[in-house]
Amino acid sequence: MDITSIPTDLSSCPKFGNKSCPPTNRALHTRLVMYSVMATAMMITILGNLVIIISIAHFKQLHSPTNFLILSMATTDFLLGLVIMPYNMVRSVESCWPFGDGFCKFHASFDMMLSLTSIFHLCSIAIDRFYAVCHPLHYTTTMTTSTIKRLLAFCWSAPACFSFGLVLSEANVAGMQGYEVLVACFKFCALTFNKFWGTVLFTPCFFTPGSIMVGIYGKIFIVSKRHARVISNMPENTKGDMRKNLSKKKDRKAAKTLGIIMGVFLACWLPCFLAVLIDPYLGYSTPMVVLDVLVWLGYFNSTFNPLIHGFFYPWFGNALKYIVSGRIFRSHSETSNLFPEAHS
Repeated sequence: MDITSIPTDLSSCPKFGNKSCPPTNRALHTRLVMYSVMATAMMITILGNLVIIISIAHFKQLHSPTNFLILSMATTDFLLGLVIMPYNMVRSVESCWPFGDGFCKFHASFDMMLSLTSIFHLCSIAIDRFYAVCHPLHYTTTMTTSTIKRLLAFCWSAPACFSFGLVLSEANVAGMQGYEVLVACFKFCALTFNKFWGTVLFTPCFFTPGSIMVGIYGKIFIVSKRHARVISNMPENTKGDMRKNLSKKKDRKAAKTLGIIMGVFLACWLPCFLAVLIDPYLGYSTPMVVLDVLVWLGYFNSTFNPLIHGFFYPWFGNALKYIVSGRIFRSHSETSNLFPEAHS
């Protein structure tokens, strides 16, 4: 965002006639392409996560600690697609916020809250998988219902308090010259951070959970390889009992799935958080179009999450077929064998 060339006071704001926003310089076909791409991502995000929400909430066979974390994360991603993406689509394409200053603050707060909540959920799921693979004998006593509730309470409350407190107090833009003029003159509405809060946002909200996920993935990968070697070297008559606690196929699947989730997470969010960290030290000279691309890349993480589940978890595909066919409204007894690998 280049704020070096904006007016220095409100009296020098340009006039746009009866329009509340400055006219965009984007060609019509460019705007149509942008709307199409963003609307497609938005629909995939909404529908994909809605399938996960309905599936886990409706089918008792899917009620497990891990799936409750996935359900909560899907709710976060669903709200991001339903409430945040539509308005930001208009802002990104039209380079303007026509919905008013008051709603801008609420929307920005909710935007940051849901984005951070989604990230914290990914970290919590990684922790859950760590205990399932690395400490299987203690998993049921460690990842209890009360533990899951505490994790979920933290995943929602901490981002909410941080986001709404920061944006509504305007501490994130304190000391930024020309910010008020930018908002008043050009209907600017995008999350912007000064040097201090950009660093704070990057460190505990991205770097810390990202580092935890990377460390957990490394540990799970090492343990899954160790389990595979142990099973392979055991006599045939003892392998059956050992597989109750050490499953080579299950461990490899957990490591592979978590690795892909982590890779997609880093690919989607790392560029955006780096921009948040670095842009204040560059005098906010990053073009707005670049920042918009990076923000939407972060949103795409919520789009990819249900696709990853659909590809790696058989229960997702079974539930999708069951929902689309309308059989979800029939007797629950018909679903007894629908999810044979729901807890794998």
